[in-house]
Amino acid sequence: MIVRSFKDIEGTDRHVKAASGTWESKRIVLAREKVGFSLHETILYAGTETSMWYANHIEAVVCVEGEAELTDHETGKTYTITPGTMYLLDGHERHTLRVKEDFRCLCVFNPPVTGREDHDENGVYPLLTEEV
Repeated sequence: MIVRSFKDIEGTDRHVKAASGTWESKRIVLAREKVGFSLHETILYAGTETSMWYANHIEAVVCVEGEAELTDHETGKTYTITPGTMYLLDGHERHTLRVKEDFRCLCVFNPPVTGREDHDENGVYPLLTEEV
């Protein structure tokens, strides 16, 4: 059994800040736990825009605070995401999140991330494996 809090991982290697400066993520469950998924609390900052494409991962996102506009680049459709709203990137959709007010969400990734990932020039997390 593992018990830890987001507060426990502040300032550790599990607390990742994007090179772009648009978000930070506390990665509370990672590939090293060997449970088949990773779990993160991510905050995207008000007034920012982040384009992403999880070509190597499936991601589920649940908004718990704030507001953002999500654009699906595959369909052109735009959604307002507010607390209690979930979106699932089950088709590796290219998407952009435009943050209206600080947007705090819980994210689940499959396959799990290692904790070292950041978006590349295409908005993709590389498929990293845990070093043994």
